[in-house]
Amino acid sequence: MSRSTCFVSCLVYCLILIAGVQAWSKEGHMITCKIAQDLLEPEAADAVKKLLPEDLNGNLSALCVWPDQVRHWYKYRWTSPLHFIDTPDDSCSFDYKRDCHDEHGVEDMCVAGAIQNFTSQLQHYRQGTADRRYNLTEALLFLSHFMGDIHQPMHCAHTSDRGGNSIDLRWFRHKSNLHHVWDREIILTAMKDYYDNDVDLLQQDIVGNFTDGIWFDDVSHWTDCDSLHTCVTKYATESINIACKWGYKDADPGVTLGDNYFNSRLPFVMKRIAQGGVRLAMILNKVFNHGHEAMVVAT
Repeated sequence: MSRSTCFVSCLVYCLILIAGVQAWSKEGHMITCKIAQDLLEPEAADAVKKLLPEDLNGNLSALCVWPDQVRHWYKYRWTSPLHFIDTPDDSCSFDYKRDCHDEHGVEDMCVAGAIQNFTSQLQHYRQGTADRRYNLTEALLFLSHFMGDIHQPMHCAHTSDRGGNSIDLRWFRHKSNLHHVWDREIILTAMKDYYDNDVDLLQQDIVGNFTDGIWFDDVSHWTDCDSLHTCVTKYATESINIACKWGYKDADPGVTLGDNYFNSRLPFVMKRIAQGGVRLAMILNKVFNHGHEAMVVAT
């Protein structure tokens, strides 16, 4: 095991007790990565296994929450803006040049830019080149996590309310905020009400919906795009559209959200997790499999 991989492994085990993730819940990110892993072709699966700590035996989902756990550590503080996209309050659209930058105006500093950057880094693995600027284990973990984030609608939402973080409300009987509802509350409520708190049962239902269920006729189009830049633009646009039409709707500050909101939004949450997993697999297969055409990062 390389020193860098050993460092990641040790850090994850030290952080496993830290609470308070700020993206898809732990369960959401794990399902995204499990879906992707099950769709990997042999060469990509082998590359993923080699990049992960040996004791994980190729289990990518075990580390998919890692970028959330380190984002406020000094070494990784620069990654904090990479988890989301801020869009203008008066526009339910995504424009890469307009929206993909940090608060200082540094370009490409958003989740769409991060996906392109870490995919580009991973190309070095396929090309058999060593570039000491890059830790490919970390690149794999960041890419896998950010593919979950860009599919969470409130991670591509309005600037003034910080993607719903400042919209305080109640989720059934307890206090929450709109961003947290989409990150975690809907998933946990679904697990409690329908899946006996079993994340594997939730994953099986999500997978069944695109293998032979309600999304079967649509799934072949999920990976349509000419380059990674057009891909991430598509993913972010989908998210802001859902945020505007379904996230913010009926979710004013101070309201109590209950069954109506939960039942009507759960299908979107499940589909976005599925799309994140299918699309992550597509990217990893193209990055790691010599039988595929190389992943075109930009147009």
